[in-house]
Order: sequence, then structure tokens, then C-alpha cells
Amino acid sequence: MVLVVLAWLGVNLVRAPDNFGRVLLIGVSQGALYALVALGYTLVYGILELINFAHGDVFMLGGMITATLVAQVFALGENPALGSLIAALLVSLAAAIVGCAVLNAAIERIAYKPLRSAPRLAPLITAIGVSFILENVAIIWKGTRPVSVPVSDFSAGNGRKIFSIGQVVYTSDRLFVILITVPVLIGLIWLVKFTRQGKAMRATAQDKDAAAMMGIDVDRTISVTFLVAGALAGAGGVIFAFYSTEISFGTGFTLGLFAFTAAVLGGIGNLPGAVLGALLIGLIQNFNEGLSWYAPGSKWTESLVFAILILILVFRPQGLLGERTPEGA
Repeated sequence: MVLVVLAWLGVNLVRAPDNFGRVLLIGVSQGALYALVALGYTLVYGILELINFAHGDVFMLGGMITATLVAQVFALGENPALGSLIAALLVSLAAAIVGCAVLNAAIERIAYKPLRSAPRLAPLITAIGVSFILENVAIIWKGTRPVSVPVSDFSAGNGRKIFSIGQVVYTSDRLFVILITVPVLIGLIWLVKFTRQGKAMRATAQDKDAAAMMGIDVDRTISVTFLVAGALAGAGGVIFAFYSTEISFGTGFTLGLFAFTAAVLGGIGNLPGAVLGALLIGLIQNFNEGLSWYAPGSKWTESLVFAILILILVFRPQGLLGERTPEGA
């Protein structure tokens, strides 16, 4: 099967190298966005072994915050000036990151903390319930119709040319996603690998009781983990809103499932695995939708992604970079 896919990619590369390069760039930028959300799933699972199905809806609310600020505070019209656009982007990032981080930490404290000793099914059902609550908050706030963000240089298909390599043109809309997400991902790696708080997070993920015995405040560490995951979701919501130019109450469900699939594909609980899985899902989605020779097309995207999820759960549940854990360990 892998050989068939590689052969298909090779034929597309030979037949239309320019289109292949364009689709590759779009896939990487899409994967970078998925990585922000997938890392939130994997951070929380790594420390609590909880699949936070409300995480996609926190992402969606980050997009709603962005749409509100852009439309009502900055009152941007179509194709705004670059200075106004960057100012709106920076303020939206700050507001969404802080707002979603605080919201996510509050969800943990109110909904999940009382259930830490409960059977695993209880917090899972609670997470689904929180997801429905957040979706209904969005409906009450913005209604059921998609909320628009003005078309700009950061919008898909509307970007201005920055540079080109061969016949592949690198435009502002495609580079925007990568230029925002890469520093965020680097910052997360620095936090987890090189800071005292990151060491506490890793220790708590390995063994909460041992971490507590070593003087680590486990409750605080879990709260910080939810803060970080919420901040990532908020940043992702801002990027998505500017890039797609609209967001609705159901956006978090679909994109959240794509990001969850990416986390599972890479190995949920494994940070490099989440990034790898997200990039692969982004590439798979865009190769499927954008290649010119025997590509199934966008109508098959969701079926293809969820088929990958099922296959991974059946044949390699630990993911590409995860380690197999004995049952009951």
C-alpha cells in the first residue's frame, strides 16, 4: 500500500511538478495549523490520560474572539492596509491566547479536577458534555451562521506574492500560517524541555505520585498544562479565522477531530509525534484535494482521514512515534 501511494505521488510530481510544489506548501501550512491543536490534545493526554474532546471548541472560541475584534473593534473592511491588519492580528493573538488559556484552565478546575479519581469513562463523557456547552455558548453569542473575517493578505487564495522558487509562488497567505506557528512550536519545545515548569510537567506525566513526593505541586502543574493547551488552541483559532475568513460554532468539531487524528497518528502523549502526525494529515488532505492525477477529491477528505484513524487504532494504537504500553500499566 505504501509503495502504491509513493508511486502515485511520484507520477504526480513528474506530470505536474509546479502543482505538486504548490500543494506541498499548502499541506505543510495546513499541517502546521493542525499541529497547534494536536499538541493541546497530546499535552493533556500525556499528563492526565484524558482525551479532552472540548479542546476543538476552545479553538473555535479563539476564532470567534478574533472575528469579534476584527469586525467590531478594528472595523476592518475588505483588503485592509497592512499596518491595520498586523495590529488586528497581534491584538487578536493576545486576546485569544489569554482568553482560551484561562477558559481551558477553568474547565479543568471545574469539570475535570473533581473526576480525577473516577473511572476513565466519567471524564470522557464530561469532556463531550463540555464540548456541547461551548458550542451552545458560541451559538448564543454569534448565532448558527458562519461569522466572517474580512478578506486580507492572510486569506487563503488572496495572498500577495512574496517570492518564488521555479514556478512555485510563495504568497503571504501560505507563509502567514507557517511564520506564526513555527515560533509558537519552538516556544513550546523550549518550555517543555528547558524550563523548570516543563520539567515538572514531564515528571508529572511520568508519575504523579513520585512527582508529588519530590516536591512538585501536581495540581498547579496540571493547571499550567491546561493553560498552555488553551493558549495553543487560541493561537490556532486566530490563524484559522484570518486564513479561512469565516468560522462557525461547528468548526471546532471537525478541525478538532482532524487534529485528534494527527495526535493519534503520531502517538498521543508524544509531542514530536503530534507535530509529525499533523504534518502528515495536512499533506494527505491537500494531496487528496489538490493533485491533478487520480486524486479522489475534497468530498473524500473526511472519509480518508478517519479511515487513517481507524487503521492506526487497529494496527498501531501507540502511533508512529509512541511506545507500546502493556495493558493495565
